[in-house]
Amino acid sequence: MKKYFNQLMMEIESLTVFSSIRDDRAITGFTDMLRAVDEKDTAAAVRHYSEFVAQLYHETASLTDYIRTLVLQDDNFYVKNSAAGMHMDHEIEVAMENELMILQELASLKASSVRDFIGYDGYLPSWTVRQIDLQYDFMEKLSNISRTGYGIYAKYSFFRLEDGEIVPVAHPDYQRLDELFGYERERDIIIRNTTSFAKGQGASNMLLYGDAGTGKSSTIKAVCASLAPKGLRIIEVKKNQLYQIPKLMEELAANPLRFVLFIDDLSFTGNDDNFSALKATLEGGVSGCGDNVVIYATSTRRHLVKESFADRVGDELHLNDTMQETMSLSARFGLTVTFQKPDKEEYLQIVKSLAAEYGVKMDEAELFRRAEAHAIRKNGRSPRTAKQFIELLKIGV
Repeated sequence: MKKYFNQLMMEIESLTVFSSIRDDRAITGFTDMLRAVDEKDTAAAVRHYSEFVAQLYHETASLTDYIRTLVLQDDNFYVKNSAAGMHMDHEIEVAMENELMILQELASLKASSVRDFIGYDGYLPSWTVRQIDLQYDFMEKLSNISRTGYGIYAKYSFFRLEDGEIVPVAHPDYQRLDELFGYERERDIIIRNTTSFAKGQGASNMLLYGDAGTGKSSTIKAVCASLAPKGLRIIEVKKNQLYQIPKLMEELAANPLRFVLFIDDLSFTGNDDNFSALKATLEGGVSGCGDNVVIYATSTRRHLVKESFADRVGDELHLNDTMQETMSLSARFGLTVTFQKPDKEEYLQIVKSLAAEYGVKMDEAELFRRAEAHAIRKNGRSPRTAKQFIELLKIGV
């Protein structure tokens, strides 16, 4: 038994393709436990055993599922290079297959065997195991990687840019498509463009322009969420991060998934370096959008730039050229979809649909009267106003 566990410990230490798994806290606890037993330090072995199981229990009571998840979420060089269509040397293929057998052996290890090896008479917590074919699961993952992704992209669909790094959003705030009412024509344009992009059939960068509260951002997030199973991911980029887009494009270029870079509430003032950065990206400069990236932006300004009368008078010799430059950014988007505030009939229809969705029962005439009064208090009719009104009714306010 001692020889078997010593061999297993050495095999774990020999991991190369899956070398990052060695550094997992649970796996580290497991190998530390094996060393303690080898050194005849039972107290240390018990402590490391308990640390190993504690880490395991944070995720699952199944050692098999824990190891399987580690393998399938490991974004090692083999996964990345395979996703990029690169050739793998024979030696690397052999190493990968051998390491999967090691990890499958570890995933099948029964708690009773380890407890017997430690030789402690007291209680030690247990775990479960089950039969799996880790090599089959791994190769199945590679064959579907353009749809499922790898690493954090396999686990999450929404991301944001933070300090130059792509960070997952564990609990994104979005509505489902069937929770959006009104703007069917506008939403259909966005769905068709994004679906074409997700299928790899080409798509346009898109600007959603219109009044506040009309559902521009909600529509983008809902459409992207609905297409996440098809391999689409969304990354939110703030206006002051636009200069980082070229670096972001390079990082995403070899990724098999497709990405929407989402810029919400976009507008610029004069002499804004971010204006030039975005314009260069949209017009296809050296670091323009790749085949797997599109840019979707929302704005309440048609030309994206805050203008004053002084801007129109100006003191430049070629004022018209400057104004054309200012207005040209919005033209760089292949599609512009306009979201106007709904008229009374459209607004009340949205209210009626939301009331049915939320289970609010009220005489229609009274519902409409109160909805109109609420819109007056909230600066006009919009889907956001309608939703806020129905939510207040739902809680009895």
